[in-house]
Amino acid sequence: MKVLVTGSNGLIGSEAVEYYDSHGHTVTGIDNNMRAVFFGSKGDTIWNLQRLQKTTKRFTHYGLDIRDRKNIFDLFRENRFDLIIHCAAQPSHDKAGEIPLLDFEINALGTVNLLEATHQFCPEAVFIHMSTNKVYGDAPNELSLIELETRYDYARPEDVHGINEECRIDRCLHSVFGASKTAGDIMAQEYGRYFGLKVGIFRGGCLTGPSHSGVELHGFLSYLVKVAVTGKSYSIFGYQGKQVRDNIHSYDVIQAFESFRSDPRPGEVYNLGGGKRNSISVLEAINRVQALLGRNVQYRYEEQNRLGDHICYISDLRKLRTHFPQWNITRSLDDILTELVQTELRCQLVGV
Repeated sequence: MKVLVTGSNGLIGSEAVEYYDSHGHTVTGIDNNMRAVFFGSKGDTIWNLQRLQKTTKRFTHYGLDIRDRKNIFDLFRENRFDLIIHCAAQPSHDKAGEIPLLDFEINALGTVNLLEATHQFCPEAVFIHMSTNKVYGDAPNELSLIELETRYDYARPEDVHGINEECRIDRCLHSVFGASKTAGDIMAQEYGRYFGLKVGIFRGGCLTGPSHSGVELHGFLSYLVKVAVTGKSYSIFGYQGKQVRDNIHSYDVIQAFESFRSDPRPGEVYNLGGGKRNSISVLEAINRVQALLGRNVQYRYEEQNRLGDHICYISDLRKLRTHFPQWNITRSLDDILTELVQTELRCQLVGV
């Protein structure tokens, strides 16, 4: 099988490269390290590319820009891929407001370029689109919440599983990032429903793992652990640090993609996160990391929350589990945090 992974230096992209390479498939990666443009040297992903080039056997990397339609089309024409996993994006809720044109070109136009290349040159391929829960804007904040000592939670029993795919995606505040990702999300659905391509749309919550180049503007748990290990200060933005996210390991993300590949449903949308068991507030995460390190984590509180941010977001996984009963979460929150801490401690030890 010929596999294309966009954003192949990133968290989910690199996990996909490793998984499909290890299973004997030919893997092509596209990544021009735009994360370093967005976030500076701390967001640079070249280290991850170099790691992949050392550890994989059938992986070829191209430093292409997904906005470059001609070269993208040429690549598809020459390779005729069987599986496309589209992870490349401008990923930051906050950064998008500073670069709205670039954000839209990457998240919307770049996505359409890939979809149309698939349509023209490999229409039988399966196309996985990595979307985001930010397509829901701040509509999830309209659910009734209760404030507990260290977190917010859903007040009504019928909301216990979290946010499902019926949550509306319009008539709310998204952030510029949420709007551009919504455009790409809708076009991906349309290429599935209108053109009949085998497109699956996965609306990710907090995705994490040891290959994450976390920065303050993107990568909650990864960045928190980096700050804690290096003794720097973490900033909490609003909601008293009680805002909640569900976290999913990159391995479990790829297993969800693989489940869809084996039984594709054109144009279908799935919420993808860690679910209730892997949910945690910022305050709770700080406490967990402190316990793992055996020392306090420095942090400061800023009253102003991020514009359009979710107060409590937990992914309802019931649709995904119903369609693909073989899939489940395999990495607990404790597993994730322990791995992140151990990885960061090793990196500090060798000066990476």
